[in-house]
Amino acid sequence: MLQAQFSASDADIASVKSAGYGSWLKSQVATPLGQSGTDWLDSKGFNAVTAGSRSYFGSGAADYMVWNQLMASPDAPRRRMALALSEILVTSTTVMTGYWPAYVMAAYWDVLCANAFGNYRTLLEAITLNPAMGNYLNTRGNKKADGKGSAPDENYAREVMQLFSIGLVLLNQDGTPKLDANGVAIDTYSNADITEVAKVFTGYDADTSQNSPITANPVTGGGTDNVPQTAFARLPMVQRGNNHSPEASNFFQNVSSVSPVSIPANTTAAAALKTALDALSNHPNNAPFISKQLIQRLVTSNPSPAYVKRVATVYADNGQGVRGDLGAVYAAILQDDEARAPAGLTAPDFGKLREPMVRLVQWTRTFNAPTAGTDWTKLGDLSDAGTRLGQSPLRSPTVFNFFRPGYVPPGTALSTGTVVPEFQLVNESSVAGYLNYMQSAIDTGIGGAAGLLAAYTAEIALAEGPSAASPSNLVNRVNLLLSGGQLSSTTLGTITTAVGSMAGTVTGNATTTATNLRKRVCATVLMVMASAEYLIQK
Repeated sequence: MLQAQFSASDADIASVKSAGYGSWLKSQVATPLGQSGTDWLDSKGFNAVTAGSRSYFGSGAADYMVWNQLMASPDAPRRRMALALSEILVTSTTVMTGYWPAYVMAAYWDVLCANAFGNYRTLLEAITLNPAMGNYLNTRGNKKADGKGSAPDENYAREVMQLFSIGLVLLNQDGTPKLDANGVAIDTYSNADITEVAKVFTGYDADTSQNSPITANPVTGGGTDNVPQTAFARLPMVQRGNNHSPEASNFFQNVSSVSPVSIPANTTAAAALKTALDALSNHPNNAPFISKQLIQRLVTSNPSPAYVKRVATVYADNGQGVRGDLGAVYAAILQDDEARAPAGLTAPDFGKLREPMVRLVQWTRTFNAPTAGTDWTKLGDLSDAGTRLGQSPLRSPTVFNFFRPGYVPPGTALSTGTVVPEFQLVNESSVAGYLNYMQSAIDTGIGGAAGLLAAYTAEIALAEGPSAASPSNLVNRVNLLLSGGQLSSTTLGTITTAVGSMAGTVTGNATTTATNLRKRVCATVLMVMASAEYLIQK
């Protein structure tokens, strides 16, 4: 369950036991999409134009939105898959500018959620035409060559191949590189291919057809802003003006085992886009390239080639002749023998470092930190590594995500081919920042906000009494809920001893007893979440 979603409650555990893995996963994939990020922003009044504030230029509400979606949406598996996809198909709130950047990012998040269990080809087109991606990788306003030395921007053409679909080198279906006769990896594309593909992504701009009525907002000392409606943020970009390249586009002309693509001159923008995206989604690399990264985000940093191949096979054909069925891929990843086998619990190269943002979401969901009346402005950008988590959803510092899929820490003795992507976030500052932030959140709520303060009712009941058995029961429960019972007997013993040494029930003093028991629980939760065996998800 901790691979499939963010947390595991008593009810969740009972549900999986009763239904079985396959049936439970099928039901989760079929669960209707919950409230959209855009609708959540509207419900909180973030679409209001307030005289003098110019809040429509602010992006902070995007943070409130996505944290709410991750912590409170009932369709947690869908949101977990969407978060994984957001780390492959990267855009970032950090650099989003213009009118309504929070709505632009919410609309992008909504695309990921709506297509999380849908078809990858559909998703690829949706993100290509999304205004957030248009802003981020320069397809919005991208123009054809003008005959005077100006050429189409190549940013999106490069990244849609390198990061969003096929990667840098040709792959076998098990994710390993194909090699030429000299044992050298084979490039998937050339610089010339980038130039050719870039022609396809020209002529697009925001759909402003629903911008009216414009809201005038007098701003002291700043003139008047004529503020558009938020609708453009959720509408796919459209062709505007005569800016689409009429030139022929020819790519993959000399790539081994890959069909060449030729788009004739004067092809319509829509037809050119379809041909290009079809070529990328049907490319033999697409299945292993995306499948391996999803395995890395959900289950283990170092899946075996056989694991990758099994999932890529489902990606290529879900059993009904459909390619790119992400719901089927999600189920295949989680039901694979490599994901479920007990051997993985002791294998040193199996598993992954839990991402800081996932740990925080897990804490809120595990201990039912109430969210309905929460002041979400207390939970914003948590990217600062020294004082917060060092990671915040939809806040990647670059298009390459928070970390690279193939990251290996410099100066380490990791075996050849072993990678630890999430460790790119780890340094002395981030370790201290995480512990300090979580200690505060666990004790006093996130940002001191009472609305995100866990009650720990069930855990406090186990913390009562001075006997050794009481802390043991408490520690075992927290170990089960947070780490799936992964903590070693040594670690459990250390935590139990520490908690047992803390003050507990004080006869005749209910107030002090309540304070003491809560402190026991908070200490237990923090120590579990600080332990190495928790931090590595198996």
